[in-house]
Amino acid sequence: MPQIRKDGHGLGQRLRRALLGAALVVPLLAGGCGSRPAENGAAPGAPATNAAPDGRPLVLTTFTILADMARQVAGERVRVESITKLGAEIHGYEPTPSDLKRASGAQMVLENGFGLERWAERFYASLRDVPHVTLTEGIAPLPIAGDAYQGKPNPHAWMSPRLAKVYVENIRRALTQLDPAGEATFRRNAVRYSAQLDALDRELKASLDQIPPPQRVLATCEGAFSYLARDYGLTEAYLWPVNAESQVTPQRMARLIALVKERRVPAVFCESTVSSEPQEQVARQSGARFGGVFHVDSLSLPDGPAPNLLELQRHNVRTLQAGLAGS
Repeated sequence: MPQIRKDGHGLGQRLRRALLGAALVVPLLAGGCGSRPAENGAAPGAPATNAAPDGRPLVLTTFTILADMARQVAGERVRVESITKLGAEIHGYEPTPSDLKRASGAQMVLENGFGLERWAERFYASLRDVPHVTLTEGIAPLPIAGDAYQGKPNPHAWMSPRLAKVYVENIRRALTQLDPAGEATFRRNAVRYSAQLDALDRELKASLDQIPPPQRVLATCEGAFSYLARDYGLTEAYLWPVNAESQVTPQRMARLIALVKERRVPAVFCESTVSSEPQEQVARQSGARFGGVFHVDSLSLPDGPAPNLLELQRHNVRTLQAGLAGS
């Protein structure tokens, strides 16, 4: 069961001392305020409005992909919004005063964990009565490669459809604790969404199995595909381990160029929330092509290629297939 934590012990106590006098916090609102979004149609990064309260509890997530997942489980019973906006880089996000003010009206915050949202600490320091739930609880993390990280967990577990089901179950349990009357709705929605993730898992495996094994090298800017690469037998290579420390050293670039040349990798890729310029340089110096942009840390706009997690995964695999097949 996901651990629901409130400030007052451990980390929350230390953080609360850091921002105890924050003047940005407004009194906790019982039902939140804002317009009522459609269950699957509202943009996950859309800010709250000042419409009259609709009576539903407000749950915030730390980034847009978690908001999409939570909406799938919540249905119409809970209003779900993302703190970060569409297209935002999650690792180094800087919360704004309006973020803190909006969060004070929430009844719960859903976070990824695994060290992803270090910036969210200031929220937990200010929101003394708002619990936060870590959705990666129960997942055995893969470590970030490299001595500098000393086995720190790779936070991108949602990129595995199989592990995404753990997120769904943790969301279901958290929402049920928040709104016990909605238990049947949350369970029904979670079962439906988990079945969609199972179908996606089979779909991605069938697609990636078409790539000849020697070409199954996923060369990106950030090491955000470790879980997906493990699930589907890909070799992962990248310029930097996490976007929060996206310094391209000559050694990292030289290693990636050498690997791309050695394995004759047809194409290299980057992510939507960072500059692709370093990876384009890798392509030029290795003889590979720049194959396109993946979505990892943020959804796209609703009319873009990754309006939800399921389409995000399909877009990434199509992009990878086209690049490695030489299309």
